[in-house]
Amino acid sequence: EVQLVESGGGLVQAGGSLRLSCAASGFTFDDFAIGWFRQAPGKEREGVSCISESLDSTYYADSVKGRFAISSDNAKNTVYLQMDSLKPEDTAVYFCARGWVCYSDVGLSGTDSWGKGTLVVVSS
Repeated sequence: EVQLVESGGGLVQAGGSLRLSCAASGFTFDDFAIGWFRQAPGKEREGVSCISESLDSTYYADSVKGRFAISSDNAKNTVYLQMDSLKPEDTAVYFCARGWVCYSDVGLSGTDSWGKGTLVVVSS
């Protein structure tokens, strides 16, 4: 069974940091790209970051460039999202998903599995 499980969310003050994890199981991890998405209350889901299956390409939404960093530990089948200099507008539920190809606009093709999400709340 394909599973993606996010963790690491929480409440943090503006300017603080969090590291989200996306633990994958049930499939060959390094055959897939992994993307991070978020959905704030009352807003549509948006792409945040994406890492290719070869780990040689990463993509970021303009709103998080320079503050967030995506990485992967294939030995642990886990993708991380390091979030620094957090802002109240980063408040959202963060999801990870697997797919085939990352796009430069932080889209992810062939997305067929999603985690249940982890909540990030940034207080001002």
